[in-house]
Amino acid sequence: MNSEKLKRTLTGRVTSNKMDKTVTVLVERRIKHPLYGKFLIRSKKYHAHVVDEQFSIGDIVLIEECRPLSKTKNWKVVKHVNSISER
Repeated sequence: MNSEKLKRTLTGRVTSNKMDKTVTVLVERRIKHPLYGKFLIRSKKYHAHVVDEQFSIGDIVLIEECRPLSKTKNWKVVKHVNSISER
């Protein structure tokens, strides 16, 4: 098997780009209620490291888990999936 550890990836929407080299990404997931069967939306915000590319609010990005870069930043942006102007 591959010696490199598999890293988790998530897809979310950029909600803030005001920090230097960091964006806030909102990841939403749908879960089914165990008794009633209704779909609920659960969301969580992640701080993700970005090096060069500037992202605007509303862009869809793919983030990947990495080593801790600061107290709250354990993710990095891998790729730009969709932008607000392409929709």
